[in-house]
Amino acid sequence: MAQWKTKSNRRTTGGLLKKNSKKKKYQMGRDFLPARIGARKIKTKRSRGGGQKVIVMSGDIVNVSVAGKIQKAKILNVSENRADSQFVRRNIITKGAVIDTDIGKARVTSRPGQHGVINAVLLEKK
Repeated sequence: MAQWKTKSNRRTTGGLLKKNSKKKKYQMGRDFLPARIGARKIKTKRSRGGGQKVIVMSGDIVNVSVAGKIQKAKILNVSENRADSQFVRRNIITKGAVIDTDIGKARVTSRPGQHGVINAVLLEKK
C-alpha cells in the first residue's frame, strides 16, 4: 500500500478540509524496508529523475571510521536504537543506531535505506 506525503484531510478542530488538488505522484512515498543483520542483500529502486537508489535489505559488514582511518568490521548485533526500542530486539539498523562490532561499539552515520552502505563511527574500543 502506498504511503502519501500530503496534508491531513482534517482541520485542527476536527472538521473536514476541502481538497484543493488531487494526489500527485511526487507526493507518494514508499514502504519502510528495514536493514537487518545478515548476508549482504541489496535492492535497487528507480528514483525521481531516472536515478537509482540502493536499499540495503541486510548486511554484516560496516565501514567504521577510527581516528580518521576507515576499517571494515563485522556487525555482531544492535545494542541501541533511538528510532524504536523494538528495532534492538529485531536487529534493525537505522541511522543513529549503536551497533556492536568485532572492534567495538559504533554509531551508524549513513542511512542504509537510502545510501546503500552501512557507515559508522567508533564510540569505544573492545
